[in-house]
Formats: sequence, structure tokens, C-alpha cells
Amino acid sequence: MEKKEEKKPLEISELGEFGLIEHLTKDLTVIDKNLIKGIGDDCAVFECGDICNLVTTDLLVEGVHFNLIYTPLKHLGYKAVAVNLSDIYAMNGTPKYITVSIALSRKFSVTAVEQLYEGIKLACDRFDVELIGGDTTSSMSGLFINITAIGQAKKEDIAYRSGAKKNDLICVSGDLGGAYIGLNVLEREAKIYMDDKDMQPELEGYEYVIERQLKPEPRRDIVRELAKLGIVPNSMIDISDGLSSELLHICKESGVGCRVY
Repeated sequence: MEKKEEKKPLEISELGEFGLIEHLTKDLTVIDKNLIKGIGDDCAVFECGDICNLVTTDLLVEGVHFNLIYTPLKHLGYKAVAVNLSDIYAMNGTPKYITVSIALSRKFSVTAVEQLYEGIKLACDRFDVELIGGDTTSSMSGLFINITAIGQAKKEDIAYRSGAKKNDLICVSGDLGGAYIGLNVLEREAKIYMDDKDMQPELEGYEYVIERQLKPEPRRDIVRELAKLGIVPNSMIDISDGLSSELLHICKESGVGCRVY
């Protein structure tokens, strides 16, 4: 009798991050008539009277998204908020509220958590955002931070990934690659430190790229400048995974190609 071949489970690595998201959400349907955009953009969008609400969330995991050997907790708190606010701005909206949920292992003291929240509060104060809730629990493996940001925009002002048109100009609001270079510098110095705990890191001349990695700034200035000029972009996206992958998202959602010079 011929032995039946067992079907091998599909590995997550075969799909990748975006393939996994698409695989898990392909059968979801929109039920609420007020929901304009669900999964597939920087934010979910739903109508609430004359104003649309924008909702986004990001999870940061120790050892995956940050290394506490070289990441100050105050900077980490600021960055955790910044990456979420960036998604709101990428929809041409204004962030209003955040919730913060954290999971902590026993290695963290109250003082350490206070430093984390100093950074969170600093970002809230800087970008006129209110912290309105969240959750705290224990962790068996380091620190987890999940932030949900809620923003607002007029329906006609929202810039989706799906709005790009033929002959649109592709623009980037800043320089690219700084955070990546900063990460490489920090990882290099961390490796040297692990071999020699008495060493002093050599970071002179790298201040700008290190700041791009440890304390990125969401581009509220761009949204305000566009509004002042009366410009509503056809499409926008937050660049967190690199120019090529983000352009691919816009092209796929808009049904267009692109040419980069």
C-alpha cells in the first residue's frame, strides 16, 4: 500500500510579513457602512459626522525592533509614539489620542518604566496628543510596547495609498537611509561593547543618523505646509520599510506603475 504523503505546513517565511497579512485578511468583508477603509492602508478610516476618524496601531518588541544595550528608555517611549503618529500624518490627518499597552519582565524597575513614560509624554506634549488609556501586564521575555493612535481628518483631505494616478510626481519628505546607517553604527558599537565592557563607544560624527534611528520625528511639518499651500496629495504612505516596498504598496493599491530617477 502506498504511503500517503503528509502535507507540509506552510511556513510564515514563505509568505513574508505582507504576504501573511494578506493571507489572514483576504476573506474579511466590510459590514459597518461607516467604515471607509479597513485593512490595507496606514490607518483604518471611518466616518463620524463631518469628520473621519483615523486609527492605527504598532507593536514594538525587544530584541526585534529595539536593543536596550544602546536604546535609552526615554528615547524608546518617544519613538513608540512617533511611529504611530507618522501613520496618521501619512493619511494627511491630525493625531488626537493614543493608548499605550506594555508588557514588562522582572528586570525592569519602576524608575525604568518612568523613563519610558517620560518619552511617551514628551511626544504627546510636542504633537498635542492626549494619552487616554491602555494596559499593563507581565512578560516572560523582555519588553513589549503597543500603541494605538487615533486621529481626525476631513473626508476630502484624506490621502490613501490607492489614490495615485498616471503622471503623478513621486516625492519624499526627507532623506532616506539615515536610520539604517544609524542602526549599523549602534550595532557595531554594541558588538564591540559585548567583547569589552570597558570600551567607550565611538559615535562622534554620527549624531544625525543615530538620532534618526533612536528618535525619529513624524512629519507634522509636511502636513501643515501642504494645508497652508492648499495642496491635497493624491496618495501618501509612511516610509518605514524602505522606498521600494512602500512604492510597491502604492502601485499595487492604485493599479499603476512607477518610474524612479
